[in-house]
Amino acid sequence: MQPVTIGIAGWALPRADADLFPPAGFGSNLARYAALFDAVEINSSFYRPHKPETYARWADSVPPGFRFAVKLPKSITHEKRLQDIGADLDRFAAETGALREKLGWILVQTPPSLRFDPAAASALFAGLSERLGSGKRVLLACEARHGTWFGDEATSMLRKMGVTRVVADPPAGEPGPFVATRDDAAYVRLHGSPLIYRSIYEPERLDQVAAWLRNQRGNSLVIFDNTMSGTQVRQARQLHALLTPRAPVFSSPPG
Repeated sequence: MQPVTIGIAGWALPRADADLFPPAGFGSNLARYAALFDAVEINSSFYRPHKPETYARWADSVPPGFRFAVKLPKSITHEKRLQDIGADLDRFAAETGALREKLGWILVQTPPSLRFDPAAASALFAGLSERLGSGKRVLLACEARHGTWFGDEATSMLRKMGVTRVVADPPAGEPGPFVATRDDAAYVRLHGSPLIYRSIYEPERLDQVAAWLRNQRGNSLVIFDNTMSGTQVRQARQLHALLTPRAPVFSSPPG
């Protein structure tokens, strides 16, 4: 099995799980979160910009191996709908670049009403690659939610540009079986199903997720986005335990 990184959408610390994290005197909520997890998904960037100084402070709050996934602003995907976005990409790159080597992923989520436009999509991902040096260090991930983004043309474009198609639960707009666009990377977003953001994943479902991850050939990021359930921390730890090799138990000394 290849490495799997597990994180949460945001670093709010549920009160019920406060004892799992270092005490408040340890530092900020992000610093306490990073004592337990190796990655986090920043969703607030979707709604509003953050200053480079803010990103730099966040980067300084976490250990060297920690990585951030940053969601592309809705001004680009939902408001301008991928049109005339050069200045917006410049601003986003200048802001998130302050994360330096701790920027691991850029998440692009398109609205359900946005059809696949090959020219606009290619320009978006090329623009992000040029500005952020994406590739092996920074992974571009796409969570599209209109059926046209799952056809052969879109799949070919994503593969050519090295963009990983997000595995979303529940899926939106996906008309058939999931088709990966990279063999060496996966980005999984567990929103909660059937009630998005609220539903708890039962042990049987987490077993299925773990089994799928064990069969992946590259690095995988799993984000628990069912944050309104209040169980995201415990569920992330449950999945981590399922993926952690256990030492063999011998009934008698070997040899």
